Amino acid sequence: MLFLLLGLILSGLKYLEMTQVATWPWYVVLAPFGLAVLWWSWADWSGYTKRKAVEKEEARKKARIEKSRDNLGLTPASRRKR
Repeated sequence: MLFLLLGLILSGLKYLEMTQVATWPWYVVLAPFGLAVLWWSWADWSGYTKRKAVEKEEARKKARIEKSRDNLGLTPASRRKR
């Protein structure tokens, strides 16, 4: 996402001919978009995206289970949130 944001900012500066970016060649300005594509390709290929999604889902599941236990009074009194 960082590469995409950087690409948008640099493209806007180049298009509006602002600052030093106006003198840079277009391939340098558009390079962050290519890096974003490479990052997303690698993340999908390596399983990084799926692993992060599973970790997030597991954390939500654990929090939901703990909340249910607290509501039912199945946790020790020392762990209950008041």
